[in-house]
Amino acid sequence: MTPVPEKPALDLLDFYVGAGVDAALGEEPVDRFATEAPKPPPRQVQQPVSLPLDLETKGRAAPPAAPPAPDEAAMAAREAAKSTKTLDELRAILEGFEGCGLKATATQLVFADGNPQAKLMFVGEAPGRDEDIEGLPFVGRSGKLLDRMLAAIGLDRTKVYIANIVPWRPPGNRTPTPQEQQICLPFILRQIELADPDVLVCLGGPSTQALLGIKDGITKTRGRWFNFDTGKRQIRALATFHPAFLLRSPLQKRFAWRDFLAIKKALAG
Repeated sequence: MTPVPEKPALDLLDFYVGAGVDAALGEEPVDRFATEAPKPPPRQVQQPVSLPLDLETKGRAAPPAAPPAPDEAAMAAREAAKSTKTLDELRAILEGFEGCGLKATATQLVFADGNPQAKLMFVGEAPGRDEDIEGLPFVGRSGKLLDRMLAAIGLDRTKVYIANIVPWRPPGNRTPTPQEQQICLPFILRQIELADPDVLVCLGGPSTQALLGIKDGITKTRGRWFNFDTGKRQIRALATFHPAFLLRSPLQKRFAWRDFLAIKKALAG
């Protein structure tokens, strides 16, 4: 509630209104007949102080280095991947690799899971949110479905090796760009070569296209066998649906089941 002014104040206001005063201009009087307006006091300008170079730069964070161009990054990835002799060396190289911008936005590297000596290797597209948190591939909803599919043919993660083309999570789980895939491709190719499985399974269209050079969509390529050159030998490779796709399209699970029966037969042969 607004307080009511005291009686003397109201009388004073009435007097001013009667005298023609209808606006309050300020606390200090102003001489409107003066020839020049009063000048404000001079502003104090602080002179910059020169510091020695070491004191200027001390404690200041160095500006981030500009990421290399995609072609340069892909070339650096090929050279780095080629230099590794073991999967542990490859992982260490990836931990320090700065050529892919996804590393800056991801929580951590998602390298692989399972048994690197297994005869069967799965390669997906890229980690998701759950994988980014845990640092392991296929641990979210699609990973749980993959585990059930493996169990249906008598396998588990101790008998398979699992990785992705891109080992860092894209922001918002978006699809990796072609440039990001090309930069990371030398690493997954070397990873497959070092693991040296008997059967390679490409989960989803991006994995199939990147690893097998197939331009057709996954609907046309799933269930088909291809030859994959590891650099040492030719191994059998199969394309099938990604578990994340099967979660969105459960009617396609019957085709994935046929593919997994073919995988079981290939491992037994």
